[in-house]
Amino acid sequence: QVQLAESGGGLVQSGGSLRLSCAASGSFSRITNMGWYRQSPGNQREWVTTVTTGGRTNYAPSVLGRFTISRDNAKNTVYLQMNSLKVEDTAVYYCNALEQTGDFGSYAYREHWGQGTQVTVSS
Repeated sequence: QVQLAESGGGLVQSGGSLRLSCAASGSFSRITNMGWYRQSPGNQREWVTTVTTGGRTNYAPSVLGRFTISRDNAKNTVYLQMNSLKVEDTAVYYCNALEQTGDFGSYAYREHWGQGTQVTVSS
């Protein structure tokens, strides 16, 4: 079972920066993609960014150029550096990890979620 522990959320003024961290622990075979989602009140959870094991990244258009995702594979940890924060970035941010199990040719995948960390950007 994979446990994801997030940290780094908080209150920041518009234009400021925050850095989120998410560490995977527990008993698991291999973590492949890791990423971040967010959910604001009254809205559905939305994808923010993903990083592959090899370091390839993708971003939602709303955060491209402002957010940077990175990971430390040795520590099974993913980071989200958020710069130039806007009020509309206010949300609960959830870490996501894709666990790969099984043998070559018969892989299975399981998705895991963190408990979420609140990010509040004030005007």
